[in-house]
Amino acid sequence: VETIQCIIFGDPKEIFKMLGTNSESYIGTSYAERINLTIRTSLARFIRKGMNFSKTMKMHQKAFDLFQAWYNFIKPHKSLRLEINSGNRKWFQRTPAMVEGITDHIWTLKELLTFRVPVQ
Repeated sequence: VETIQCIIFGDPKEIFKMLGTNSESYIGTSYAERINLTIRTSLARFIRKGMNFSKTMKMHQKAFDLFQAWYNFIKPHKSLRLEINSGNRKWFQRTPAMVEGITDHIWTLKELLTFRVPVQ
């Protein structure tokens, strides 16, 4: 029995460059499985078919888009926090959008829901 590593989508050179590895390196699935678990525990429509399932693909996509915005702009991630020792605060909480330089603060739900996307 053996495991065969095969990239299904994307250019292998770009993927290995993004991962910071070479073609002989092992590509683990831990990152993909971690985000899958986060999605399943955060969105009831991904758990099982029941009261919360999406009746149309359009609504399913909208629910997932809202989850992504919440996850990246509102929810502080413990692994991204910075240690500071200023008075009572020991940690500076950050979101993925803050780490990427997209925003400089943790958004509120009201701010997210009322944000107007600029027309390009």
